[in-house]
Amino acid sequence: MRTTLAVFQREFGAYFASPLAAIFIVIFLVLVGAFTFFLGGFFERGQADLQTFFSFHPWLYLVLVPALGMRLWAEERKAGTIELLMTLPVRTWELVLGKFLAGWAFAGLVLALTFPMWLTVNHLGRPDNGVILASYIGSWLMAGVLLSLAACLSALTKNQVIAFILAAAGGFVLMLAGIDVVLGFLRPWASTAVVDFVATLSVLTHFQQITRGVIEATTLVFYLGLIATCLFANTALIEREKAK
Repeated sequence: MRTTLAVFQREFGAYFASPLAAIFIVIFLVLVGAFTFFLGGFFERGQADLQTFFSFHPWLYLVLVPALGMRLWAEERKAGTIELLMTLPVRTWELVLGKFLAGWAFAGLVLALTFPMWLTVNHLGRPDNGVILASYIGSWLMAGVLLSLAACLSALTKNQVIAFILAAAGGFVLMLAGIDVVLGFLRPWASTAVVDFVATLSVLTHFQQITRGVIEATTLVFYLGLIATCLFANTALIEREKAK
């Protein structure tokens, strides 16, 4: 774990060594505020809750989280430092885990900076703070899923733009897997078991359930299982690169 911690510190500090951190934070806070208060009609609804605030998180994450994760391995490949990493006496999974945790911690920091929104609704009324807390946890878990996917796909290329496109497309598929349009397309030719399985893969469906204040064990297993699967695939891709 000492190696993982060292990688974590290196990667987390790298976000703040460039304008990336400031740009990401500003863009996220501005967009989520604008969407909540203007597109979401926060004041017009007349309810002291953060339902509209969280409803925009999945769509913001589809763009912003791939931008956060695209550099994790693509940058190493482009700079040629991945060969150096492979020669170090460290296990590949420690590198993968350290990089992922750094990005996930940064995403958590950005999410925590929206805390004034929580204070605002408590000032305006008496919201269900349990639901808000659950929604924050769900949002962070969803960011973790999309980030682990972005990190995995970043290991496929040295071009960060390609890594971004792949991650955004992959996240889009995971997001929409359970919506009625997709399931309606599958029902005429796929078995009920296949349709039900595809429905369970929707990151959006699980997140919407959490924003209603319900965090079930199956939802936690779903999110953490997807993260673990992506990290395992990420490790396998790096190991393949190491074997060349």
